[in-house]
Amino acid sequence: MRQIRILSLVVLVAGAALTVRAGYLHAKAELAEVLIGRAWTESLRTGEARKPWNWADMHPVARLRIPRLKVDEYVLDNASARSLAFGPGVVGNGVHVGAIGNLVIAGHRTSWFLPLEKIAKGDTVELEWFDGRHREVRRREYRVTRMEVVEPRNVSLLTGTEGDALTLITCYPFGYRAGSPQRLIVRAEPVAGAVKVVNGE
Repeated sequence: MRQIRILSLVVLVAGAALTVRAGYLHAKAELAEVLIGRAWTESLRTGEARKPWNWADMHPVARLRIPRLKVDEYVLDNASARSLAFGPGVVGNGVHVGAIGNLVIAGHRTSWFLPLEKIAKGDTVELEWFDGRHREVRRREYRVTRMEVVEPRNVSLLTGTEGDALTLITCYPFGYRAGSPQRLIVRAEPVAGAVKVVNGE
């Protein structure tokens, strides 16, 4: 009888610890999102990169929206494992935000890019960034033209692009499964004349 009580107590303590940890991680993620949003607003105001917190090794460089899927995410300047915990990030072998070429953005399949499970050809993707040369906020509209599930070593869609393109990449299959042996690549092409100067929102 005493062993059952001890076992029950251990289970209760472990359950409470897991609940507290889950709550802490959720609160941390919510706070990070607020701080990244403030850093983005400040960078639009000043035209300078702003870290969301002093010891951060990343900063927001763009805002990505997919209206039909209700995606609205700040894009970070790199796609390191630590940065991807806080939002989608720019992959280093693509071009920088606002440059001519293939801009590659990666995000987790269980959070930031989970909505990509329902993306379809023809969907609109919007990217907003600060153009330092002209000192203005610009927004470009893209249209999804292709989706493909590939092996991780297949990088042809990430590098072999002429002209402008936006490529989104996430692990596949979606959800909270143990493994994600493949990658979903979403290619979007710019809509002609769809670069606009905006004030930022």
